Amino acid sequence: MREITLRQIEVIRAVMLRGTISGAAEHLGVSAPGVSRLIKHSEDSLGLRLFERRAGLFVPSVEAGPVFDQIREVYKGVENLQVALGSLQKGENVRLSFASAPSVAQFIAARSIRTMRARYPDLYIDLNILKIEETIDYLLLERGEFVIMSSPIHNPGIESKALAHGKIVAILPEGHRLAAQDVISVHDLAKEPLIGVAPSDPYGAAVAQPFRNAGIEVQHSMRGRFAQTVVSLVRHGLGVALIDEFSVAEVYMPGLVRRPITQDVPISIYVVSKKGRSLSNFAEFGIRQFRKELNEAHKHWAAIPNPT
Repeated sequence: MREITLRQIEVIRAVMLRGTISGAAEHLGVSAPGVSRLIKHSEDSLGLRLFERRAGLFVPSVEAGPVFDQIREVYKGVENLQVALGSLQKGENVRLSFASAPSVAQFIAARSIRTMRARYPDLYIDLNILKIEETIDYLLLERGEFVIMSSPIHNPGIESKALAHGKIVAILPEGHRLAAQDVISVHDLAKEPLIGVAPSDPYGAAVAQPFRNAGIEVQHSMRGRFAQTVVSLVRHGLGVALIDEFSVAEVYMPGLVRRPITQDVPISIYVVSKKGRSLSNFAEFGIRQFRKELNEAHKHWAAIPNPT
C-alpha cells in the first residue's frame, strides 16, 4: 500500500497553488531544492506523475486529478476546522448559563460579565437570579453550570467551594445621626428601625450574626426578601441594616452611607456546581472572574477605613 504523508500533501498543494517550485518554496518558507526533491520522491513512491511541466509551470496531470480533488477536500476540512475553532474562541453559537444570588448579582456579576464579554465577544450569556431554595434543582437538572451563592449548599449531589471572604457592614441613610461615627456598634443599630432578611433564610441568618454574637434579639421593623431590597429601603430613609460588603460594592451609592461595625464578622461567597459535572472552559473562566472581582472588591473596602 502506497502512503502519503501530511508533509507531502502540504508541498503538493503549495506547488498546485503557486505553479512553480520557487513559488511553492516561498509559500512554505523553505528552500526550492527541498520542494523539488520532495515532489520527485512523492511521484517515485506513488508511481504516479503528479505534475506536467509546461512553459516553466507545474500543472496538475490528468491522471492525478482524483488525488488533487482529495487534497482540496482535506484542506477544505482544515479551513472549516479553523473557522470552527475561531468561532469557539470568540464564543460564537455557544451558550453559557449560570446563576447568582441577588447580593452578588447587584454589582459583582456585572463586572465579571464585562470581562467575560471582552474575552468571548460572541458568547451568549444566560444569567439567572436564584433564591437559595431554587439552586438545587437548577444545578441537578443542569439548567446551568454553576451558581454564585452567599452560603454553601448542603446536598450530596452538589459541591460548594469558597471563592472569597468579606465582612458584614452597616448601612445607613445619608444624614443619619450614626453616620458621624467612624465605627458603629450593633447595640446602637438595635435602637434604630432595623431592616433585614428573615433569620430563617441562610443569608438573613448570616447578616444577623453580629446581633446574636452580642446577645441581642433581632427585632426588624421591616423585612425584604433580597439584599437589593434592603439597600433600597435604607436608602429611602426607612431604617438601618447590616449587609454583606459585596452588596454595596459600588464606589458611588448616593443616599447611602456604609460603615464598619465593631464586631469583625466574616461572610463567604461560594461557587456551587453539580458534583462530577465537567464545566466548560467558559464556565471556568467566568468563575475565575467572579473570584477576581470579589477579592478586588474586598481589598478596596479593606483599604478604606470609612467608605461612604
